[in-house]
Amino acid sequence: MSSESREPKTRRVEITRREEFSASHRLHDPSLSDEENVALYGPCNNFHGHGHNYALEVCLIGEVPQSGMVMDLNVLQGILCEEIISKVDHKHLNHDVDFLQGLVTTAENLAIAFFERLEPRINDHPGCELSCVRVYESAANFAEYRKV
Repeated sequence: MSSESREPKTRRVEITRREEFSASHRLHDPSLSDEENVALYGPCNNFHGHGHNYALEVCLIGEVPQSGMVMDLNVLQGILCEEIISKVDHKHLNHDVDFLQGLVTTAENLAIAFFERLEPRINDHPGCELSCVRVYESAANFAEYRKV
């Protein structure tokens, strides 16, 4: 028998938690003229903003420990609510959310900002690594960020 067959196999599993929130935003780049913003973002550049019922999916990867859980999903839910949902739900993303100030609040930029906010909290949990964040603006459109 080879030594390879006697070594325990690593079993890494990805788990996902989904949360939902409602928020408004305006797609507007201050470095562009009003005309350029309208041409680029169309109705999403409405001065008063527009809203979405968003979904946020957060994926973690880790080895399955003795407990059988990469992370207790109730713990993950608490982190997501504390770090993201409580800050963005029923808010105007451009005006009411500190950590989004200065961003063009596309789904792509939200995915990156949410990832960067969550990464230290999740990676601090033993054996876990944040693997991706998905932000759904609708059932048909989403952006996914994975740190390279």
